Amino acid sequence: MAGRRRKRIHFSKIYTFSCGRSSFKEDHSQIGGPGFSRVVFCNEPDSPEAVLLNYGNNYVSTTKYTVATFIPKSLFEQFRRVANVYFLVAGCLAFTPLAPYTAISAIAPLLFVIGVSMVKEAVEDWRRQKQDIEVNNRKVKVHGGDGNFQHTEWKHLRVGDIVRVEKDEFFPADLLLLSSSYDDAICYVETTNLDGETNLKLKQALEVTSGLHDESSFQNFRATIRCEDPNANLYSFVGTMDYNEMAYPLSPQQILLRDSKLRNTDYIYGLVIFTGHDTKVIQNSTDPPSKRSNIERKMDKIVYFLFSSLALIATIGSIFFGIWTSKDFRNGNMKRWYLRPGDATVYFDPKRAPLAAILHFLTALMLYGYFIPISLYVSIEIVKVLQSIFINQDLNMYYEEADKPAHARTSNLNEELGQVDTILSDKTGTLTCNSMEFIKCSIAGTAYGRGITEVEKAMARRKGSPRLEGSSDESNVEVEVIGSKPPIKGFNFKDERIMNGQWVNEEHADVIQMFFRVLAICHTAIPEVYEETGNVSYEAESPDEAAFVIAARELGFEFYRRTQTSISLHEFDPVSGAKVEQSYKILNVLEFSSSRKRMSVIVQNEEGQLLLLCKGADSVMFESLGKNGREFEDKTRDHINEYADAGLRTLVLAYRVLEEEGYRAFSKEFAEAKSSVSADRDALVDEVASKIENHLILLGATAVEDKLQKGVPECIDKLAQAGIKIWVLTGDKMETAINIGFACSLLRQGMKQIIVALETPDIKALEKQGDKVAIAKASKESVTRQINEGITQISSSIGRSSAFALIIDGKSLTFALEDNVKSRFLELAISCASVICCRSSPKQKALVTRLVKEGIGKTTLAIGDGANDVGMLQESDIGVGISGVEGMQAVMSSDIAIAQFRYLERLLLVHGHWCYRRIASMAFREGGQVVGMEILGTMMYTSVVWTVNCQMALAVSYFTWIQHMFIWGSIGLWYLFLLAYGAMSPTISATAYKVFIEACAPAPSYWLLTLFVVICTLIPYFTYATVAMRFFPMYHQMIQWIRLEGHYKDPEYCQMVRSRSLRPCTVGFTARAEEKAKQIKEKVLHKT
Repeated sequence: MAGRRRKRIHFSKIYTFSCGRSSFKEDHSQIGGPGFSRVVFCNEPDSPEAVLLNYGNNYVSTTKYTVATFIPKSLFEQFRRVANVYFLVAGCLAFTPLAPYTAISAIAPLLFVIGVSMVKEAVEDWRRQKQDIEVNNRKVKVHGGDGNFQHTEWKHLRVGDIVRVEKDEFFPADLLLLSSSYDDAICYVETTNLDGETNLKLKQALEVTSGLHDESSFQNFRATIRCEDPNANLYSFVGTMDYNEMAYPLSPQQILLRDSKLRNTDYIYGLVIFTGHDTKVIQNSTDPPSKRSNIERKMDKIVYFLFSSLALIATIGSIFFGIWTSKDFRNGNMKRWYLRPGDATVYFDPKRAPLAAILHFLTALMLYGYFIPISLYVSIEIVKVLQSIFINQDLNMYYEEADKPAHARTSNLNEELGQVDTILSDKTGTLTCNSMEFIKCSIAGTAYGRGITEVEKAMARRKGSPRLEGSSDESNVEVEVIGSKPPIKGFNFKDERIMNGQWVNEEHADVIQMFFRVLAICHTAIPEVYEETGNVSYEAESPDEAAFVIAARELGFEFYRRTQTSISLHEFDPVSGAKVEQSYKILNVLEFSSSRKRMSVIVQNEEGQLLLLCKGADSVMFESLGKNGREFEDKTRDHINEYADAGLRTLVLAYRVLEEEGYRAFSKEFAEAKSSVSADRDALVDEVASKIENHLILLGATAVEDKLQKGVPECIDKLAQAGIKIWVLTGDKMETAINIGFACSLLRQGMKQIIVALETPDIKALEKQGDKVAIAKASKESVTRQINEGITQISSSIGRSSAFALIIDGKSLTFALEDNVKSRFLELAISCASVICCRSSPKQKALVTRLVKEGIGKTTLAIGDGANDVGMLQESDIGVGISGVEGMQAVMSSDIAIAQFRYLERLLLVHGHWCYRRIASMAFREGGQVVGMEILGTMMYTSVVWTVNCQMALAVSYFTWIQHMFIWGSIGLWYLFLLAYGAMSPTISATAYKVFIEACAPAPSYWLLTLFVVICTLIPYFTYATVAMRFFPMYHQMIQWIRLEGHYKDPEYCQMVRSRSLRPCTVGFTARAEEKAKQIKEKVLHKT
């Protein structure tokens, strides 16, 4: 952009950056052994040695079929239906003299049913193929061997090629980072498609290759890579690079994975290590599965029963046929002389009666084939297609902002939507919007911020509270104050007490000033200044860190410049009322880690004062406060609990003034720990940092909203009330996942958390030793013990109202999914109200989904929006893709696509409910149709047509012209058919010639018998339906009664009926509100 001036320093220079400095302390001794045998010849993909290795190309296919496999695999899918197998056998027999009808009448319906299904399969797979073509034909610059780089399609890449990837492009294969546009060879990578995390990852090349910047410098570059074989582990890599007769160790920090994206870096050069199906993202994927609904499986069982009945009837008939045939010609006498048994063929020969009986059995199997309702399959397929059209055309699931309607990509699973027991959901992009907003804060024991979160809005609507309406009034007031100022991304804070410099009038203005300084200084963000406007924007490692510096800027403490040794602010001066420039010298940055749960910076202000500014989780920060720093502790704790109830992410801010002598001692010890090359270097650094991060003075706490998609809390609450369990499977850190759990009401205050993790001191000690076998054994034992303890804890609380949540990290999940542990893990998980799996790889997501699907034996639904969710969507009974901002991989692998998570409520509770009821009614109410001859056949078919259509009319709750047309039109069409078929020449109509006009229509008995049969067959159904409707109504029937009796105007009666339909739930904002009301009630009772 013209006019932009970037004032930037790299993240790597803010603090000691050692990610690219690997050592041989890792598993590099295994190079060349089993599992570590891959050899890559850099810049020599055509060398004889490379050709002999015969590595695969970079072409990737996600289709279910190929041209060669489509017909056999698709036919196999069709003949998984038992009815199709029967009709295939019957069709083959129809070509023999045994058949009682023509072959074409037996084969044509089967060919039609199978043909339609195969065409549908082909269309769905062609959509996957088009996506593959688009990906494989993307272009990337590849070194041609002469120092020049030329554009080449992804599918033509080979192991050993050197590629140049530009900013905002995806990596075409798994690459070894050689150099980048930055001097220190770092680059920023977005891995949202791999693990769901939105924060940028920092990668750094080896120092020995960091100087390769010019294209010509690669002309003579040669190296040999020896590394691990292809595997699915996204977070590990072991290898070495032999270059200039030196061996350099490689680590995950040099690896750029396919489908991740280059960010904030102009370009990188990389060496292709793994291609195509050897890449880690494809290793984490699963083949497209064949999904069948439960109703279809039950229909197979019914077909087995019908076939058994058919075989029994045919057997009994054939036995009697054989007995009577054997008596037709005995001692020269013909008992049934009119059959001319003396001249009979084998089919009626009395001398070969057993053979005639067997042949009669085969004929009977075909003759009674109408027991097997092939027409029912055709009818169900048509109804499913119509249901898919209803889903696609539903305006209540149309996302107008992005012009994206719902899309049922397959019609096979419509009825399964009404039977979902467990939902397995991704987090980033599915539940959240990938953005953070600073919304509230607590400073010096005073709560600031009048914003209302999605959770609070949902709770207010649930209670009918006027607070919701009040929020709109507040926003109107705010508009009047600040005019037409556009919304600021990352900042949704409203409070006139401290905005626009008004904080100087507060009681603890000095504390507020220090609070804002911590926000503006304690971070690793990079400012970008636009020269034309003077506006400042920020690049941060995580969206919540960006929200903090944006909040500081909007509240009068603008961070605008950073160098390697200093940070500069424009601060609001309470004396002059104007902004003044303040510079702080950066002495140390104590990095954030999952074990420390805090971050600190040590700076020196212009007066020479040494300050330690710290922010972190309340669980560790309150423990680090000094005696003189706890003045606001109680009130801050209360505010943090309130913020957590509102679904906000909180951090505690504190500071400390350092003495020079104490700091010098710390600085020396800290430098020694940072320069250590021992295996426990990180532990040494953490230990030294903790020595100075104490005796802190509490300032307050921040509350940031990880912005949920609109309607997520309400949707989760409704699904929970319907008895549907919700699991969250995410690649995010545990802290982030827990915060989102609170935000969307899967977790709440008072819910007991069972955390299964491997961050114990014993495991860490073993990791330092590097003994993989001992680590694996101890880890498995630890996970098993924690799971058993969790089961015991839940068992001991039976009978109480306690709700439990299971939270497990990716390392623990690896062992929890092993064969002899997974049953106990599933037992623990299904006993908990909520389950959150953190740091989950795509393959782990798929394995968890498979475990739930097979373990509980009920319908599972997976929902996600990224490529890392594809395996999960394919493994579940129903895969729902969110057509969001992370590409179309999830949508193309899904069964149904929607634009927002909130549409899941309507998809399951409305479309799912009615699709299931209607398909179930068709599948299990239509009877078989038995063929008859002439008048008897006409009579029977007429009765069946009237009975089936009248039963449908009784089942319809609300008639439209469509119902009238199809029900009564079907009956009319039957009589038109009798007239038309009977009017045809006897060569076509045979014995049915004018049977209706001459035999049936003039006979009163025909019409009376039809009426009698219809009434007799409908009385049991009508009686059952009437009793059920009157005395045991379902919930939708209760609503019909309310309307009929006029009670819909009585809110108390409606609420009573509604309460009956609600299932007790332990998650959702309803459960949260009920729990809070219960706590308040207990407090009142306790006081009285």
